[in-house]
Amino acid sequence: MELSSLIPQFGSLLEMIAAFVVALSVIVAVHEYGHYIVGRWCGIKADVFSLGFGPVLFSRVDRHGTRWQVAALPFGGYVKFRGDADAASAGKDGEAMAELSPQELRQTMHGAPLWARAATVVAGPVFNFVLSILIFGAVTMVQGKVVEPLTISELSPLPYEEITLAPGDQVLAIDGRELPSFSERDAFRDLLDELPHDRVLPYGVLREGDRASVIGPYPIPPRVAHLAPKSAAYEIDMKVGDLILAVNGEEIAAFDEIKEIVEASEGAPLKLTVWREGELLDFVLAPRRVDEPQAEGGFKTQWRIGIAGGYAFEPATAMLGPVQAAGAGITATTGVITNSLSGLYHMITGAISSCNMSGPIGIAQVSGAMASQGVDSFIWFIAVLSTAVGLLNLFPIPVLDGGHLMFYGYEAVRGKPPSDGALRIFMSIGLTLILGLMIFALLMDVLC
Repeated sequence: MELSSLIPQFGSLLEMIAAFVVALSVIVAVHEYGHYIVGRWCGIKADVFSLGFGPVLFSRVDRHGTRWQVAALPFGGYVKFRGDADAASAGKDGEAMAELSPQELRQTMHGAPLWARAATVVAGPVFNFVLSILIFGAVTMVQGKVVEPLTISELSPLPYEEITLAPGDQVLAIDGRELPSFSERDAFRDLLDELPHDRVLPYGVLREGDRASVIGPYPIPPRVAHLAPKSAAYEIDMKVGDLILAVNGEEIAAFDEIKEIVEASEGAPLKLTVWREGELLDFVLAPRRVDEPQAEGGFKTQWRIGIAGGYAFEPATAMLGPVQAAGAGITATTGVITNSLSGLYHMITGAISSCNMSGPIGIAQVSGAMASQGVDSFIWFIAVLSTAVGLLNLFPIPVLDGGHLMFYGYEAVRGKPPSDGALRIFMSIGLTLILGLMIFALLMDVLC
């Protein structure tokens, strides 16, 4: 594959870079602020809080003596605590610390008690997880819980003139089958499985207090509700809202039908006839093998084109309470952590392809793709990436936060920290591992 194939046209490239920089800056700022504020609470003073590396574009010194700065290279950041020899807190500035009084020494990272140092280091990843929980929870709160009985809030644009279902209708039955509670997912799925795959179906509704029979669309039509970045459908420029009318000339009415066709294709090219805002378009694409996490654990390889379906209507919802939203945020964050660890394990064991790993190019592509699908999708992506960054930083690799915690564990057991010489060796090993991982991920971006 040529590298040029990874780079979109100039305008899209700028949008992609901008989205990547915004996402990374938010995540890094939250991560480093976690280190900074918890360190300050623990009595450790910070000399520099930097968003970015390289030449300083803007800076100011606050009343605590910390210089806050924005640097020219917006691909990371750091907090340099008092007494640190460098931005990574990899060693202490022996000459500067030798001139400090015991009280001033306590205000340095290397002179603070073990508990204060550990709390300061672990705060960065924890703040990343908190950011994810808040975003996931806030999005879930706004999306809310579906009102019962199922009430139509908005209908998706569809080219079916016979539809008389309207916003405000309370759905009681579809095709003569009584509608179960929307929250009873299994029962609702069973109802969908029983429905004939017709583009339109008879609905029994309650409209302005009176029962009525109307015509509505198949509940989950072959409409693109979500488009996966870097997928076959994304790369041929399909859009959210596209309705697939036919595959290889065969008309379809339900999303499950295209799912079955794609899974049975064995990767053979498919010709799609698509309706988009009144216009008919033809696309040809080849499904790709995708390793998907399973609810029961592990991964399953399937043929996919990179689209997800959704309902033909938006149900009316009621906003969730903060406790329910927080629970949903925690569940979503732990789900990202579990899937990430499972994916890493399965890549190491060879059960799934290493192409599932994304490097900087891949992450930038996904950033741009999610931003192009709307603010809500982009914010959701920031939450996912924040969880991944927090998790990565907890790995017990020198240079990362997890490496520092590993050294603190050694100090807690032995009663003294590793020697400066040992620390330098371990830091060199850790830096080599991180650089090697980055190079490998970059190669995956190019080769996959």
